[in-house]
Amino acid sequence: MRPRIPFLLKMKRLIFVFLTLVILFAAASCKKEQERFSAYSFDFFDTATTVIGYADSKEEFDKVVDGIFAELEEYHRLYTIYNRFDGLNNMRTVNTSEGKVTVDKKIVDMLSFSKEMYDLTEGRTNVALGSVLSIWHSYRQTGTNHPERAELPPMEKLLLAAEHTDIDSIVIDRENLTVERLDKDVTLDVGAVAKGYAVARVAESLRESGISGYLLNVGGNVCTVGTRADGTKWAIGIENPAGDEENPYVAYLDLADKSVVTSGAYQRYYFVNGEKYHHIIDPDTLMPGVNYMSVSVICDDSGMGDALSTALFCMDADRGLALVESLDGVEAMWVLPNGEQIYSGGFSEYETK
Repeated sequence: MRPRIPFLLKMKRLIFVFLTLVILFAAASCKKEQERFSAYSFDFFDTATTVIGYADSKEEFDKVVDGIFAELEEYHRLYTIYNRFDGLNNMRTVNTSEGKVTVDKKIVDMLSFSKEMYDLTEGRTNVALGSVLSIWHSYRQTGTNHPERAELPPMEKLLLAAEHTDIDSIVIDRENLTVERLDKDVTLDVGAVAKGYAVARVAESLRESGISGYLLNVGGNVCTVGTRADGTKWAIGIENPAGDEENPYVAYLDLADKSVVTSGAYQRYYFVNGEKYHHIIDPDTLMPGVNYMSVSVICDDSGMGDALSTALFCMDADRGLALVESLDGVEAMWVLPNGEQIYSGGFSEYETK
């Protein structure tokens, strides 16, 4: 025969269970829904940076953003080829020094990654193309600031510079953290890799810290960390390179823990005799690529996306498609000069339905 539980003891237990449920329900119902915040900066990589994120408070969001901006500032100072900083050996130091230069591990890692991207893209993304790119940069600046003096670089000058673009002349010592240019006339321009690489590393830091629900956009390098607060993916539009105000985007994507990077002829350019010349230089022709208006790449790592979007811009469509289809987790979209679009096989899986 089971022992009887006194009535009062039963009631106490019931009251305890009831109160526990009430407390749990109240805690769940009172939990504050995270708010959406945004922040902007123009201090990194000579472009606009936008951070969007969800947090319990503005103070919490600002703390995360301060960390993001601090990291981006560090990468910017290390990877710039235009500025010197006291006590810091950066990419400008490498370009202006003879012999081995001791550098931060972040430079060694980025240059090693750049060499991998050179091999992957069959030389289309070459950070050793700096001697050619610097000529175009100079002529583009003059043409932008003084349109009446705008002209194209002489091909003879470009061909001479192209003799000093061998990436194998850059020796990287990962153990001793040194970089050496065996050809003193080789200059490095990491613009096709560094920005996306930096964004990928910042996103990696966020994930390692357990932070989610953030979107970073650094000059067209868009990287999502987790989902939005309600668990839905981030809605991202790919800009229409034709600049059509009625149709500002050529595609709409739903992304989570993915990056999308766009390289386009509409971003940096100048005019010579009424013709537009943009900044993406084909290493084969030493002239701006003419096959597309823009190329967008979806992948896990925005560093790879940056390198691939530049390379694909300088490849014909068949070759570019073959490269993308050979890579796991990579999709791409090409916008042709006539506005037509070409897609890799799995690109539509990311498009908004």
